[in-house]
Amino acid sequence: MSGRRLIATALVLGLSTLARAGPQLVPPPLSFQVTTLKNGLRVITHEDHSAPVVNLQVWYHVGSKDERPGRTGFAHLFEHLMFKGSRNVGPEEHAELIKSIGGVENAYTSEDVTVYWQTFPSHYLEMVLWLEADRMASLAITEENFHAEREVVKEERRLRIENPPYGRVLEVLYANAFDVHPYKHIVIGSMDDLNAATVEDVREFFETYYVPNNATLVIVGDFDTRQALAWVEKYFGNIPRGKRPIPRVTVKEPPKTRERRLTERMTVPLPALVAGYYMPEEAHPDASPLKVLSRLLSVGQSSRLYRKLVYDLRIAAGVFGMGNFTEHPNLFFAGAILNPGHTPEEAEKAIVEELERLKTEPVPARELEKAKNQMLAEILFARQSNQGKADALGRAAVLLKDPAHVNADVERLLAVTPREIQRVARRYFTETNRIVLTILPQHAEERRAIR
Repeated sequence: MSGRRLIATALVLGLSTLARAGPQLVPPPLSFQVTTLKNGLRVITHEDHSAPVVNLQVWYHVGSKDERPGRTGFAHLFEHLMFKGSRNVGPEEHAELIKSIGGVENAYTSEDVTVYWQTFPSHYLEMVLWLEADRMASLAITEENFHAEREVVKEERRLRIENPPYGRVLEVLYANAFDVHPYKHIVIGSMDDLNAATVEDVREFFETYYVPNNATLVIVGDFDTRQALAWVEKYFGNIPRGKRPIPRVTVKEPPKTRERRLTERMTVPLPALVAGYYMPEEAHPDASPLKVLSRLLSVGQSSRLYRKLVYDLRIAAGVFGMGNFTEHPNLFFAGAILNPGHTPEEAEKAIVEELERLKTEPVPARELEKAKNQMLAEILFARQSNQGKADALGRAAVLLKDPAHVNADVERLLAVTPREIQRVARRYFTETNRIVLTILPQHAEERRAIR
C-alpha cells in the first residue's frame, strides 16, 4: 500500500472515531475578510503563512445558463479567449508568466460561473494581480483570436461530446428535461451556435459580464492583507463598472406533473438507461441530505447502485449518478450501461427499487457513518491547500450568496440523519418528478447511412 493510501486510510479511520466523539471533528473555521471596491469588485482574503505560496482566483458570475438562445457556448468560449492577450500582455503570455515563476494556472466554466485561478510563490502576488486586472480591463478580442479559439472549442466538443460513445447522453437528457430554464443546454454549447457566433456577439458578452461588479476576487495564502488590498485598489480600482445592468436568469422551470420518457438511438456498443429527478438548488436545506444520498447511491464500487446492478444482478457493465448541485434547481440522475443480453427495463427496475428502499428503510448507522466520513475526508483534505480554501470561499460567496457559508459545510453534513434521507427520497424520487432516457445502439443500416 502506498504512503498516500496509508495516510488516507488512517484519516478515514480517525474520522470514524471522531464522528462518534462529536464536535471535535469540526475543523477550525476559516477566518476571512470581505472588501468591496467602489466599482463593485468584491475581494475575499484569507491569510495562511504555513508556506510561501498564494492561490488567487477570479470568479465571474456568468456561466452557460446566462447565454441567450442561439448563442450557447459563449461562457466556455470566453474562458479560452481570456488567455489570448490584453493591452499589455501577449497571447498565451499570462500562462507562460505563471509557469516561469514556478506557478500553475487554469480555468473552468460551469452552468453558473467562470473561474480563473493560479497558484504561485507569494512574492509574485503584485504581478499576478496586475495580470488579472489587465485582462479584465482590456482583453484583446480580435477576429483572429475569436476564430482560432472557436475552432479549439469546436474540437473540444468533438472530443468530449460527439466522439465518445456515450458522450451525448447528458446533452440529450438535459435538452428534454428542461422546458424553459437555460440549464437545458450543456456548458460547451451546440456546434450550430458556435458556428453562428460573431466577434460582435463576443464583445457584447465581455462588456456585459466581465466587469468588476460581476466579479469576486479570492486571495488565500502567504501575504499581508493590508498590502494585498492596496495592490488590488491600485490595479483594479480604476476599472469602470459595467455600463448596463447585469442580466440575471429569473425564469423558473414549472413543476413537473407527469413522467417524461424518451428513447434515443446512438452509436454505442451497449444499451444504457438514465433516470433523472428534479431537485432543488445547492443553497436549499435539502441539498445536504441529497448530497449524502448521492454518495450512498453512486460513488465507488461499494455504493448501492454499483453493488446491486454490477455485483449482485450482473446486468450492468457500469453505473453512474450524481446530484448536480447548482445555483438554480437542477437534476439528480442515476444510470447504467447494460451488459450484453440485458435490457434497459431491467436497469430501470433495479434503480427504482434502490430509490424506493431509501424511502422505506432507514439507512443503517454504519453505512451512513461511512458516507459521511468519506465526504468529511474530502473536505478536510481540500482545506489543507490554499486552492481548496479559495475554492470553498468562492463557491460560498458566489453560489450560496454569502462567504460565511464556508464554515457551515461540516455542520450541515454531520446534521444529516436517516430520517432526513428518507424524507428527501420520498419528496423527490417520485414517478411524476422524473425523466427516463433509454439509449439504444443504432442498427447496422443506420450506421452505414450516417457514414
